[in-house]
This record gives sequence, structure tokens and C-alpha cells, in this order.
Amino acid sequence: MSFPLLTATAALPALGAVATAAVPAARRTAAKWLALVVSLATLALAITVLVRFDPDGSRYQLTESHAWIKDFGVRYELGVDGIAVALIALTAVLIPFIILAGWHDADPLETGSRRWRPTQGFFALILAVEAMVIVSFEATDVFLFYIFFEAMLIPMYFLIGGFGDRAHEHGEETAATQRSYAAVKFLLYNLAGGLIMLAAVIGLYVVAGNFSLTAIAEARANGSLHMATSTERWLFLGFFFAFAVKAPLWPLHTWLPNAMQESTAPVAVLITAVVDKVGTFAMLRFCLQLFPEASKWATPVILVLALISIVYGALLAVGQRDIKRLVAYASISHFGFIIMGIFAMTSQGQSGATLYMVNHGISTAALMLVAGFLISRRGSRLIADYGGVQKVAPVLAGTFLIGGLATLSLPGLAPFVSEFLVLVGTFTRYPVIGVIATFGIVLAALYTLVLYQRTMTGPVKPEVSAMPDLRVRELVVVAPLIVLLIFLGVYPKPVTDIVNPAVKQTMSDVQKKDPKPEVEAAK
Repeated sequence: MSFPLLTATAALPALGAVATAAVPAARRTAAKWLALVVSLATLALAITVLVRFDPDGSRYQLTESHAWIKDFGVRYELGVDGIAVALIALTAVLIPFIILAGWHDADPLETGSRRWRPTQGFFALILAVEAMVIVSFEATDVFLFYIFFEAMLIPMYFLIGGFGDRAHEHGEETAATQRSYAAVKFLLYNLAGGLIMLAAVIGLYVVAGNFSLTAIAEARANGSLHMATSTERWLFLGFFFAFAVKAPLWPLHTWLPNAMQESTAPVAVLITAVVDKVGTFAMLRFCLQLFPEASKWATPVILVLALISIVYGALLAVGQRDIKRLVAYASISHFGFIIMGIFAMTSQGQSGATLYMVNHGISTAALMLVAGFLISRRGSRLIADYGGVQKVAPVLAGTFLIGGLATLSLPGLAPFVSEFLVLVGTFTRYPVIGVIATFGIVLAALYTLVLYQRTMTGPVKPEVSAMPDLRVRELVVVAPLIVLLIFLGVYPKPVTDIVNPAVKQTMSDVQKKDPKPEVEAAK
């Protein structure tokens, strides 16, 4: 039997989480190093998956299949296509930086009668989330996917509610209350979506007789599986609702600003750059592959919702007073672009959406982690409490600027390529929506540059006059992310070569072809 590489890639951080949690409280530094080493070893396995994956080979590769719950047709089935490989690599790359950035975020701190949870718990929960996210990207059994899709809510709940941001203008008691509110809201929204999806998963089993994505696709291809139109549409809505909550798509987005505001910066990155990608990935893997006709039926409404997310998120980002809430609303706008690209039903749109998932993860990580370093120095999330930072901490200000410019999709930085592909792919089939969506780019420039101007330029405020610049550990976190933003902005081919064959297969699933150009190229 060949080495179960996909299982190992997910099992290693899971075992690392258990080992990290078992470290005695007095050895918290050892727990940090253990978590970091495990995350780097997971990255090595993810790179091995990337190297062994053949973009031009079969659709699902490195597959594993074992009987699990025979009476209900549930199998332990794993397999990766190009889209899954890209997102596994993104996850494995970001987790070590998240751990390094949060190195001191869970150190014990006495505040009145309150005490922060043990340090090892913080890092163990991060590794647990990584394991569950990786399984979600690998699972080709719908029931197996559902279990980990829901299970990741538990460690995220404790990361938001138990290890929240210490910077709060109203004191620790109010901060604890707001953290609890944000954690409960996150959990309830996502549980509601998951319960609706569970009903749809059961309905799928009743119709198809099993949960295997590949078996259902084969049954469709050979004509042995027929879904009534109304049945397919209801099942699609059940799946899509859960993924739209996770994504998050307007109007199911309201949990995200609270969760990101009350989390530490590394946990905020974990939410929006890693966990939320499961929602948009699942739209491609499950909604379009399992329910192609229903996906085409729902496309007009979904595109309108995505367009609202783009403009609404950007408009609210412009008016934010809190740095983290601004990044949260900017992410809602960006997820609108991703979903728009998926449901534009063009190869450019879907390739751009997949590339956007990767690039958004890197750019948001860069911006939010630098913002976290800034907030930890001043002890405030409010934009008005800053000014003139670039004069006292030029490296911090410079990296913050690059992260912001990536967020507004400046040409030469990674998000520009993906956003351009999404807009081109949308415009070729839905020109009106494509044109309106470009206003999101204009608004992105506004909220990003205003944020930089108010925090980094102008007179130096007394409270920031002694602010230190980035330290070595912080530079180790930020510098590689900036290098990736520049590299993928200039040369995105390594990612597009991996994802394009998978996108082509997805387009075939929904029986869609790219519109022909109105003007033929000159011969």
C-alpha cells in the first residue's frame, strides 16, 4: 500500500494539537516551539503533495478510499484536484506565520480576577483548525466533508471567545462580554448553516444512495442517477446556504466583523484567510459538481448577492473607525469578487476566483498581521488614536502600505491578477454586473489610502512617539508574505498552471463553455 500522504498531511497537525495541549503549563515556551515545528513539518508534507500532483493527470489524485460506515454508504475518501492543492498549500504556508505572529498573544496575564487561558491551548487550537481545514479540502465523501466542515467551529469558537484581543477602549470586563458575543454569534450563524446543510446531505443520500462525490458524478455520466428539477434545486440551496454563511456572502455576513474585531490578529487571519476559504472552495467542489443544473438556475440571484457584497462591504469599510472592522468589511467585498467569479461560469472567472482565494489569503494575512503588531504597540484598535507612525516606525509603515496596496489590487501585486481575471470572466457573460463591480475597486483605493493616511502620516501623536519598529520575529512573519505578493503579482503562472485543468473540468460538469469573442482575432 502506498504511503497515505493526504491522511498524513491532515493527521500531523491533529496529533501536534494533542501533543501541544499536553505540554505542562509551566513549559509554555516549549509548547510554542512544538506547535511551530509541527506546522513547518505540515508545510513540508503539503509541498510534497504539491510536487507529486500532476495538473494534467486524472481529476482526483493521491486518492485514499476505505470503508467507514457501511450501512449508510459512508467512506473515508480523500483526493485532491488542482484547486484543493492550491488551498492546502495556502493553509500550510500561513499557519507557521500565524503561530509566529501570535507568539505572545496567549501568555498568561493577570487582570483583576481574570486570567488568560493556558498558552498551550491557544497553539493547540490553531493546529486543530489547520487539520480540519485540510481534511475539508481533501474529502471527496460528502459526509466526511460535512463532519469536518462543522467540527472546525469548535476550536474557532474557543479561539475567538477565549483568546480575544487585549486592546479594548472600554476595559477588560466589556471586552470579555464582547468576545463572548462575537464567539456565540460566529457559532450560531455557522451552526444554522450547517444544520440546513445536514438536511440536504441526508436528502442527497436518499436520492443518490451514497455520499461519494466521484460515484455520484459517474452515476450522472452514465445516466443511472436522475434528480427531479425541484429536488436538485432544494438540495443545492441547502448546500449553498451553509457555504454562503462560511464565505461570507451578504446578507449572511454579519458574524465576520464582530469575530475579526474581537479576535487577536493571528486568529482574525485564521478566520478570513483560511477557514472562510472552505466556503468558496465547497461552492466549486460540491455545488457545481453535484447540482450543475441548479447552479445555473441560481446564478443570476447569486451574482446579484455577490455584487451587493462587493459594493456594500467596500462602502462600510470606508466608514469604519476600527482597523480590524475595516479589514473585515474589505474581506466581505473581496469574497464577493470570489463568488462572482465562480458563478460567472467562465474559465477566466473561475480561474480568477481560485487564484483570488490564494492571493486574498496572503494579502489579508500581510495587512492584518502588521495591523496586529501596530495595535499591540499602542493598545488601541481605533484609527483616530494613531498618526505619524511612519516617522517613528518606517519599516512597520512600509509593510503596512504594501499590505494595503495589495488589498486594493495594485498592479504588480498578487490580488490584481486574480481580480482582473474575475472581472474579465464576468464581463464576457454579464457585462452590466462586471461594470458595476469595478466600483468596488475604486472604493478599495479609498478605504485603504485613507486608512494609511490617518494612521501613518501627519504629525506624530505623543502616544506613538516612542513606538518601536518591527522586531526580528515580526520581520520574519511579514517579509515572506510580501515576497509572495510580489512574486505572484509578477508571475502567477505556477498557481494558474495547477488550477486551470481543474477549472476546465468544473466547466465541463456544468456544461458551460466560454462565450466566443465578439471580434475575432486578426489572422
